[in-house]
Amino acid sequence: MSAFDPRLTPARPDLAAKHLEGKVSAERFVDGTVLEVFEAEAPVRRAPQFNAQLDTEALKGERVTVYEFTDEGWCWGQLDADGFVGWLPREALALPGPAPTHKVAALRTLVFPGPSIKLSPPVEALSLGCRLVIRRVRDDLAVTQAGDCVPIRHLAPIDAKEDDFVAVAERFVGVPYLWGGKTSFGLDCSGLVQVALHAAGVACPRDSDMQEGALGAPVARAADLSNLRRGDLVFWEGHVAIVRDPATLLHANAFHMAVAVEPLAEAVRRIAAAGSEITAVKRLG
Repeated sequence: MSAFDPRLTPARPDLAAKHLEGKVSAERFVDGTVLEVFEAEAPVRRAPQFNAQLDTEALKGERVTVYEFTDEGWCWGQLDADGFVGWLPREALALPGPAPTHKVAALRTLVFPGPSIKLSPPVEALSLGCRLVIRRVRDDLAVTQAGDCVPIRHLAPIDAKEDDFVAVAERFVGVPYLWGGKTSFGLDCSGLVQVALHAAGVACPRDSDMQEGALGAPVARAADLSNLRRGDLVFWEGHVAIVRDPATLLHANAFHMAVAVEPLAEAVRRIAAAGSEITAVKRLG
């Protein structure tokens, strides 16, 4: 199993996905069960405990292939969107419904139980990227499969693509930093990059080291950052930032404990002083 990244490989010494039989060692191999995230977001944790490390989050409407259910209410499975493997609470998942027709295009939106936004308090808050089945539009509200209502101006067709992923990331400025997060309530550096790129229709892995290996082509040496342009990605070990313009970076970071715009030179000096040098600068096609 050493050749397989455990973050992306549904395999443990005691259990593995059936399609990995003959490729990895495990006591037993099972076919997975496809479920769908029912809650606004579902934590994906390192272990089946509520205090275990948060590795990432799955958003409403995402599919998950589950390989194990525990009596304590946990599921071990793999996210269909980016292949990440981990533990999710069973209560956040449900049997798949019809394919989503729309996705949340606003930073955050509210879901109401009926057409009156004054008389009925919202039942749910959804972040950018959550997926919904919309059955009809009633005035300015989209009616979901469950009969709830969402402002239509906060949604986009499921196949819509943003023109500028940096502009998407800029909407998150001020959102708190959260290791493993990828919602408007909190996210980390690679979560910000992934959410923004997905909104633009660009496939993107979850963690910064994966992103460094998979995205774009090298465009600059660490010692020469004079030719950066909007949308370039700057990588350090364990960190990634988006070039907003030749003079500033946009990144979720633990120094500001938020998504922040920071002068490029200042960020490079600050991070170098903490012991980390730039490992790559990549430009998307």
